[in-house]
Amino acid sequence: MIKRVLLNDIQRRLFQGKAILLFGPRQCGKSTLIEDMLKDKEHLYLNGDDGDIREQLTNTSATRLKTIVGSYKIVFIDEAQRIPNIGLTLKLFTDQLKDIQVIATSSSAFELSSKDNEPLNGRKFEFMLYPFCFAEMVSYHGYIQERRLLEHRLIYGYYPEIVTKGADEKVLLKSLAGSYLYKDLLMLEQIKKPLILEKLLKALALQVGSEISYQEIAQTIGSDGKTVDKYIDLLEKTFVVFRLPALNGNVRNEIKKAKRYIFMTAAYEMQ
Repeated sequence: MIKRVLLNDIQRRLFQGKAILLFGPRQCGKSTLIEDMLKDKEHLYLNGDDGDIREQLTNTSATRLKTIVGSYKIVFIDEAQRIPNIGLTLKLFTDQLKDIQVIATSSSAFELSSKDNEPLNGRKFEFMLYPFCFAEMVSYHGYIQERRLLEHRLIYGYYPEIVTKGADEKVLLKSLAGSYLYKDLLMLEQIKKPLILEKLLKALALQVGSEISYQEIAQTIGSDGKTVDKYIDLLEKTFVVFRLPALNGNVRNEIKKAKRYIFMTAAYEMQ
């Protein structure tokens, strides 16, 4: 198994009285990382994709949570973004079930699935997981082998499935782009113009790393600036794109500078 660099950092945060939140794009290995960390530990696994789990964890109470958890000391909530108002549930864990370590993974910002936007300030350790990086692959099979694959990686990226099932890169990438990357966005926000969203993604891909203008993109895709602004914001919250801030000696000029966006698959290499 390819060891993730975040694993030790997350392990060090266990049982410190806070929820552990692991965010990242779909299919980047969040569930696998947590399962690897908990493989020798007794824990309760709850999947937000299951309807009955969503019902049990939505608008719940501390008493009900104690019944669900039972004697377990670790609770792993996978696909937490699928649970409405999950912030309230996590707050109950940290405030009322202090001896329980709750861990949640999500492929979108929690506010997309929450009407209350319940803050977890001071109650969480937050981590961001990206697809594999060069250092992780070097640790797995050595510098020389990974260096030989650099051109291939630059074309097809570091998504775990692409790396481990390299014979079908084009098919797998098409599947990722067509369904996984903005699945949460289409489900949670009920996008009224999916065709505009698709055109927006193509426009951003053609201008990766360049300064962009919302109005210019709006004219290109046949929409308006407000829609482009909204959709880009949602793409950021579902970890599809990453905003690259301007760099200028004058901070005020940085604020005024046009924005640049790259796709989240490349964000890890920039950290």
